[in-house]
Amino acid sequence: MKQPVMAKQVKTIHPKSSENRMSKTDKIEIAPETVQNDQPKRWLNRTVVGAGITSALGDFCYETTTVILPGFLAVLGIPAAVLGIIEGTADAVASFTKMVSGYIADKLGHRKLLVLIGYGLTPVGQVLIALAVGWPLLLLGRLVSWFGKGLRGPLRDAIVIQAVSPETRGRAFGFHRAADTIGAVAGPLLGVALLGWAHDWPWNDATGSFRFVLWLSVIPGVLAVIAFLTLVKDPEHSPNPSLKFFSSLRNLPARFKRYLGAVGVFGIGDFSHSLLILAATQMLTASMGIVHAAQVGGLLYVWRNVVQVAVSYPIGVLADRLGHLPVLVGGYVLGALTAVLTALAFWFGVDSMVLLGVIFFIAGLYVAVLEALESTVTAEMVQADKLAMSYGALGTVNGVAKFISSTTVGVLWTAISPVLSFGLAAVLMAGGTLALLRVKKD
Repeated sequence: MKQPVMAKQVKTIHPKSSENRMSKTDKIEIAPETVQNDQPKRWLNRTVVGAGITSALGDFCYETTTVILPGFLAVLGIPAAVLGIIEGTADAVASFTKMVSGYIADKLGHRKLLVLIGYGLTPVGQVLIALAVGWPLLLLGRLVSWFGKGLRGPLRDAIVIQAVSPETRGRAFGFHRAADTIGAVAGPLLGVALLGWAHDWPWNDATGSFRFVLWLSVIPGVLAVIAFLTLVKDPEHSPNPSLKFFSSLRNLPARFKRYLGAVGVFGIGDFSHSLLILAATQMLTASMGIVHAAQVGGLLYVWRNVVQVAVSYPIGVLADRLGHLPVLVGGYVLGALTAVLTALAFWFGVDSMVLLGVIFFIAGLYVAVLEALESTVTAEMVQADKLAMSYGALGTVNGVAKFISSTTVGVLWTAISPVLSFGLAAVLMAGGTLALLRVKKD
C-alpha cells in the first residue's frame, strides 16, 4: 500500500541514477529551515512593536518642539518667512540624508547602527534650540535634528517592512504610524500644558517657559535610542559592496520614477504644518493674546495628531483590502482640500475654533494616509535589495519638495498674503494628485 505523499521533493531526480532512486515507502525529510521560511510572518512582532515604541519616544521629543516653535519664534519677534526657511531647509537636509543613508545601508549592511545615530542626534538638536537667542542657532538645532531624522527614516522603514509579509504591510505600517503619532500627541499635549503652567513663573524674559519645555523634551529623545537598541532586531541584511550610487538610481523601475514625480509635485505644495500652527496662532491672537493663541494653536496640532493616531491602522487595513495606491490618491485629495480651506480661512478672517478644528482634522486624515502608504507603495514597485535606497529616493523627493513648499509659502505669506501662499499650495497638491492618478492607471 502506498504511503501518503509527505512533501514535494525540491531536488531534481534522474531516473537512471541509482543514488537518486527512492523507494515508494521512503519519506522525504524537509530541513527545518525550509519549514520555518514557509511559515507566514506575524505582522505584530517584536521588531514592529519596538520600532513603534522608539518612534513614539522620538516623536515625543521633536514634535514637542514643532508645536511650541511658532510661539517661541513669535516671542523672539521672528517673522513667518524665517520659520518657513528654517523648516524648509531642515526638510531639505533630511531629504538628502535619506538618500545617502539608504545607499550606505544597502552597500554596507549597517542599518541598525545608522538608525541609532539618527535617533541620538534628535536630542542634540533639541539642546541647541533650547539655547538659541536668535534664528541662527534655531536653524542649526533644527538641522541637526532633521539630519538625524533623515538618517534613520528610510532604514527603519526598511527594517519594519522586511519583518512582515507583503500581505500585512499596510496594517504593520498603520500600527507603526499610529504608535509614532501617540508620541506626537503626548509630547505636544504635555508641552502645551507645561508651557501654560510655567508661564507665570518668575523668568528673566518671555522665552523662559518655552526653554523649560525644550529642555524637558530631551529626555524622551534619549529613551528612544535605548528603546531601539534593546527592542528592535534587524532582519538579515547582506551588504552589497558592488552597489553603485548613480547607476542604482538610473536602474530604478520606470513606474517608480513616475511615482516619485507625482510625489514631488504634490510635495511642492505640501507645506510644513508648523506653518499651519502659525496660521491658527495669527488668526486667534487678536481675540486671545499671543501666548494663549500659541497654546490653542498647539492644541489644534495635537488634535491633528489624535486624528492621525485614530485612523492610521484602519487606513492600513483598508489599503490591504482595496489597494495601497488608490487609497493614497484619496489622501492626496484631502491634502489639497486642507490647503484650500486654510486659504479661505485667511480670506474670511476666521477665528472660530470649530472651523479651525475641521481644517486640522482633515490635515490629520491626509497625513495619516501619506505616512502609512507612501512607503508601502514604494515596496510594491521595487526589488527588496534596493528597498532602503528607494526609500531614500522617496525621502529625498519629499524633502526637497518640502523645502520648496515651506520656503515659498512662508515667503509669499510675509511678502504678499497668506491667501496667495496657501492657494498656490492647493494648486500644486491638486497637480500631484492628478499625476498620481496617471501612475495608478499604468
